[in-house]
Amino acid sequence: MRQGSAEALLRVDNLVKHYPITKGIIRQKQVGAVRAVDGISFEVREGETLGLVGESGCGKSTTGRLLMRLEEPTEGSVRFERHDWLAIGKNDLRRARKDMQIVFQDPFSSLNPRMTVGEMVGEPLLIHGIAKGAELERRTAKLLEVVGLDRSHARRYPHEFSGGQRQRIGVARALALNPKLIILDEPVSALDVSVQAQVVNLLQDLQQEFGLTYIFIAHDLAVVRHISNRVAVMYLGKIVELAQKDELCSNPLHPYTEALLSAVPIPNPRLRGERRRIILEGDVPSPVNPPSGCRFHTRCRFAKDICSQREPVLEDAGGGHMCACWVRGEAG
Repeated sequence: MRQGSAEALLRVDNLVKHYPITKGIIRQKQVGAVRAVDGISFEVREGETLGLVGESGCGKSTTGRLLMRLEEPTEGSVRFERHDWLAIGKNDLRRARKDMQIVFQDPFSSLNPRMTVGEMVGEPLLIHGIAKGAELERRTAKLLEVVGLDRSHARRYPHEFSGGQRQRIGVARALALNPKLIILDEPVSALDVSVQAQVVNLLQDLQQEFGLTYIFIAHDLAVVRHISNRVAVMYLGKIVELAQKDELCSNPLHPYTEALLSAVPIPNPRLRGERRRIILEGDVPSPVNPPSGCRFHTRCRFAKDICSQREPVLEDAGGGHMCACWVRGEAG
């Protein structure tokens, strides 16, 4: 996969999303908040794939929706191509979104069952006034061919396709406006393993051909490791570790990352026996009332007193390997 340049295409600083919890019928009063995303910072370099991985409920998908401004953040800043992405007015946001697109998780619900495939893939071109008539049909047919579908499929409806084919349709729709950044929100989690590989290979080929930048959101670290250049690990609304994929997999500094890696299947039975599976005790705490200090300390086998008292800062442990942990390095 082509390595990206040092230029940051997207820069996120202290991004926060709290969903208020209210009480009362006539006069509602906020009694708490769900801290879905609670102050995360990262950057995505042009041409690279940044993997965002973690357990269900850690805030990965919410992060993707915030970046697309499908939801507005509680606070924080997002700079896309050096522009203040959050300051763009709603009237201008539609035009600005041409450069940032998203592929949703579930190909069975993200496509309109009442529209043909051609209508859905061509709709962005029509809305933005890029093509119409015969030119729209030509471009739509070309987009379907790019993702491995036949141009005759443009006349069919979503229910006539398999899950993998539907996800290819979603990718074609995202490509229609020639974006610079595509957010892939669990794009293969609803697919069979063999189909997952086909879609991931397609995404890699498209990245090479069109010079795309990806944010790949998933809970499966094996898939993320295959497609990503760098990987950010999230836990309960926070990024706890971020590094180059090879560095992260060979030298995990955070105990949570170590536990995730221990669950990745190893095809070679000889190597499989050499690795010890780490079983995390207890459930993920509620984002309504997260633990004090390090949010992982309630499940961490290395936890010390300081872990429950002070929150660790995501800082460089050397060579760009970022980690937020008081006992980092004891993992592995």
